[in-house]
Amino acid sequence: MFIKRTKRTLRGKVYTNHLLVESVATERGPRHRVVCSLGALSPGPKAQWLKLAHHLQQSLSGQESLLDDSPQKQVALQKPEVVARGPKKHRSGSDIDWDEVEVEKARQAGAVHVGHQIWQRLGLDKILAGAGFGRKTRILTQIMTLNRLIEPCSELAMSDWVRRSALEDILKENFSQLNEDRLYRNMDRLYGKRGPIEAALREKERTLFSLKESILLYDLTSTYFEGLCLSNAKAKRGYSRDSRPDCKQVVVGLVLDADGFPKAHEIFAGNRSDSTTVADMLGVLEKRLGKKKDATVIVDRGMANQENLATIRKAGYHWLVAARQPERVCYFEQFEDQAGWQEIVREPSPRNEGQRKMRVLLKPAHSPDGSQSVALCWSEGRTEKDRAIRQKQEIRFLADTEKLRKRIVAGRLRTSAKIYEAMGRLKERYPRVARYYLMAYDEQQSELSCREDQQRKQKAESLDGSYLLKSSHDDLSAEDIWRNYILLTRVEAAFRSLKSPLCERPIFHHLERRVETHIFLCVLAYHLLVCIERAFLDQGIHTSWETLRRQLSTHQVVTVRLPTAEDRVLTIRRDTRPEKIHTEIYRVLRVPERILAPINRWTQNSH
Repeated sequence: MFIKRTKRTLRGKVYTNHLLVESVATERGPRHRVVCSLGALSPGPKAQWLKLAHHLQQSLSGQESLLDDSPQKQVALQKPEVVARGPKKHRSGSDIDWDEVEVEKARQAGAVHVGHQIWQRLGLDKILAGAGFGRKTRILTQIMTLNRLIEPCSELAMSDWVRRSALEDILKENFSQLNEDRLYRNMDRLYGKRGPIEAALREKERTLFSLKESILLYDLTSTYFEGLCLSNAKAKRGYSRDSRPDCKQVVVGLVLDADGFPKAHEIFAGNRSDSTTVADMLGVLEKRLGKKKDATVIVDRGMANQENLATIRKAGYHWLVAARQPERVCYFEQFEDQAGWQEIVREPSPRNEGQRKMRVLLKPAHSPDGSQSVALCWSEGRTEKDRAIRQKQEIRFLADTEKLRKRIVAGRLRTSAKIYEAMGRLKERYPRVARYYLMAYDEQQSELSCREDQQRKQKAESLDGSYLLKSSHDDLSAEDIWRNYILLTRVEAAFRSLKSPLCERPIFHHLERRVETHIFLCVLAYHLLVCIERAFLDQGIHTSWETLRRQLSTHQVVTVRLPTAEDRVLTIRRDTRPEKIHTEIYRVLRVPERILAPINRWTQNSH
């Protein structure tokens, strides 16, 4: 911080003002932000300004000086000539002792204000009341959801965060007695109620944003634990999307609509395979959405087996999936044919600076029986990826094969059964490349041979970058199929938001009910996040909640203490004047600029 002097000429008269300023980093580079105005009072000799600024900074942050060389003793505020006209009076008629004016109890308020306003707009208080919760539970649930949205922390640390924020001012509640036990009990009350809450919230959002539910995007992710989690039957080791196979985890399934709004979520055991969750998730959707005529469920190829596709159709939905790689062979001649391809360009999102343009070649096709629409797709970026994956696996496969051959030659592996078992494990570990090699074991010579199938490998290489999309609709164009399928990336973006700004992982709870409630609170916070980001996208502004909450952190609520000569103190509790960036955010979100009306109180000055 430093002190900056400004001058302004009005009607021939020069007015001087001294500002306490700090330098902040913004997206447009370093900028000066005014902390407070010192008025026309000259803060002593200019050489002492920096020391005074440091002292004011320590005072505003509550830091005490270790030395007794306070600038207050060394630098006296010099009153200019205008003060000689007489002491300035407050509009109440009391003389203000300007040397004793202080600012205290500064609380971050901008992000809390936005979160509270969006909570009210979604009608979550009424939704929770409809689920049977009383006033205290509704307030605690709002606190826990806003914490996930703004500054995620454990329940143990959450009460301290509440007291550092402006929640007491905004909610007009006293949280001095708030502790982790009350928050844990509130989680227990919420357990088992996410179904009716999600159903009511989905209906509210559908009305507010005119959402269509003709497309339902379904995908899964995993969330890992710290600890053994002996009290949670769903905590299992399985395929970890977080690269933490050493930790137990649960699998979270999430359904979004085409606009990215959550429709339902479900928590499965950590060792549950993706393909076995489809039927359960369809049952959850029916309970919370009802039957959706002509809605299309989109899933990735990990869930695209025939059994799941039949289950989706039986539930009354259409499906759109990426076919498994071996199915491309049936369309090999159509991939080879150069005619009929259409180039589609997908522009990168302005929010993803590293993203490149996506150029895809599409060709329509039909299934052999004509009951499905099929899109043949070819992507240059995917070609490079497929080749890189194959080359990496091929190097590892050949190295492990050579190790196995040396074990056989050295006599460390003698029985034929053990050798064939080791060969089977290699093929299982490297399925992408093992199919292009012919492995054989000569029992008489005790030799292992591995020969490349050139014809089969060349055929596979010619299909690098290609993939197959298919739908139970029989009237969709190739472009419609492709554009609908890439909407599935919105679920991946939702998982990134849940895990990064909302800090869903790692989970420190051990009880199953609290684990599920923790994830539910993260999903509630994501509802607020997607509403906020949607408001900006509707106005053509590409930004993220992570950026917005950082910009809002400088809007605060403070108490100004104005002592008078009569040993009385006027305290004013109010929000600071919003800066330009705050005003713009509030304008886009259609929330009030001012956080609370000033609260004035007179008290006796206690020395």
